[in-house]
Amino acid sequence: MLSRWIEHQVWLGAAQAGVTMVAALVVVWLTGRLKLGMKKEILISLGRGVVQIVLVGFLLTVIFSADMWIAVPVILVMIAAGSVMTIQRVRDIPNALKISALGITAGAGLVITLMTFLGVIKQDLTSIIPIGSMMVYGAMNTNALMMERFRSELTAHAGQIEAGLALGASPEQVVSPYTRRAVTAALTPNINGLRSLGIVWIPGAMAGMVLTGENPAYAGFYQFVVSGSIFVTAVITVLVSIILLRKQVFSPAEQLLLRAEDGQ
Repeated sequence: MLSRWIEHQVWLGAAQAGVTMVAALVVVWLTGRLKLGMKKEILISLGRGVVQIVLVGFLLTVIFSADMWIAVPVILVMIAAGSVMTIQRVRDIPNALKISALGITAGAGLVITLMTFLGVIKQDLTSIIPIGSMMVYGAMNTNALMMERFRSELTAHAGQIEAGLALGASPEQVVSPYTRRAVTAALTPNINGLRSLGIVWIPGAMAGMVLTGENPAYAGFYQFVVSGSIFVTAVITVLVSIILLRKQVFSPAEQLLLRAEDGQ
């Protein structure tokens, strides 16, 4: 219907975004009626989201006309922003930002570089930057889930951990079950995403390729490349982060630094 009234592509996009925003505001109103306490957070997220993505859209028109090297600083800015967003709920963990940055850089940086070098990802900006952003985003979300869950596990079981330490167990031994739970919880959405790929949902990369006339079979293969790369990125990120993280929650005297009241 909108395309019949609006011919200019940018204005059409603005109108479509406006309709989507109205629908989102209705949902926000419902959360307010139910007194879920999420109204302010959702409104801020909606406002930031629409402004950021539109600005990036205009910015990409400039970036895509630049030389290939521009991909490096663009991806690094995404990693830096993702690292900061990851630690919003775990600021009390020593060196959380550094750990997050190292984990996401290791995961996203390694996979993007390897896949581009091998030609799995096309060696052009229109492929590297969008797909790279998906990897960074996936790494950020998975890392945030892992760090928050790990912190929650430790604060909830502080007594058991300290008892284990008092009996002579090493910090690595006493946090081992909580490490497994945190990593499992963080990776479960990625695993479910791979399991349901093509059955429950057709992701954006494949949908976009099909809509632009690409062979659906090739689009399916390429979507797996994207989804599989995001999964590998997430696993590497979480493994690097958890190895570094579990060393930061104990003092040099092997005392647990986190307490339940820290998060209250």
